[in-house]
Amino acid sequence: MRLGIDLGGSKIEIVALGDAGDELLRWRVPTPQGDYQGTLSAIATMVDQAEHQLQQRGTVGVGIPGALSAATGQVKNANSICLIGKPLKADLEALLRREVRIANDANCFALSEATDGAAAGADVVFGVILGTGVGGGIVVHSRVLTGANAIAGEWGHNPLPLQPRDDTHRPACYCGRSGCIETYISGPGMRQDHFNMSDELLDPPDIVARAAAGDAACEATLQRYEERLAVALAVVVNILDPAIIVLGGGLSNIQRLYANVPRLWSRHIFSDQVVTRLAGNRHGDSSGVRGAAWLWEKQS
Repeated sequence: MRLGIDLGGSKIEIVALGDAGDELLRWRVPTPQGDYQGTLSAIATMVDQAEHQLQQRGTVGVGIPGALSAATGQVKNANSICLIGKPLKADLEALLRREVRIANDANCFALSEATDGAAAGADVVFGVILGTGVGGGIVVHSRVLTGANAIAGEWGHNPLPLQPRDDTHRPACYCGRSGCIETYISGPGMRQDHFNMSDELLDPPDIVARAAAGDAACEATLQRYEERLAVALAVVVNILDPAIIVLGGGLSNIQRLYANVPRLWSRHIFSDQVVTRLAGNRHGDSSGVRGAAWLWEKQS
């Protein structure tokens, strides 16, 4: 049995998978806000309850909104601030009395979709999270690519390519830089861009609905978003050349992206034809937790 934990900023989710990937149980609890020790305790309790309910002991994989530093073994680059600098792996292993595998949550998402999701059977997969933040994960021949610095796939903190010369906003990013891809194509990024151009604060679902109803300002916002997403993904295609890019996160529900973005990215990709597919995820918001469970079979 494989147990997967998705440690998010607002919730902690657990899944138990059987040998064939069948879901044995899944539930979630609120994340103790800003409480590292409380987070450790919550995870340990969830594992104990799951194993008691199923009368089996399982392997444990954990997806986190950050990465483990190769130098210190501590958490880095996490937007859940209470995790930064903490020995999460060592602490969980001590509590659970077994080895624990930890990976970035976008890596877990990519692994889930590459294993038995929208990208099943593809040799090279790039998984994208488009939500409150922007993340990416790479799976090659069914194994997560972590990288020498544990940042493989972190495309969201590169500068947005081909920024317009008249773009005076260059939004600040929590990473300390400005103009990062994340600040443009995350949910808050779309919301802020629409406000900058129209003086109207709308959340992405409202922008999409109003564009479909003929609102010109909302349609212009979506067209800017699609162009920026296309340019950003074109860089990934030029470097990684994946067979498929799978979108996750709340913005992956914008159906027009799957037709419009590939039409736009071709002009920026160094090839006479582009066969890379852009697809929506199969497992929805459970994809990350399933990928965490699969770390025990699929992580390199």
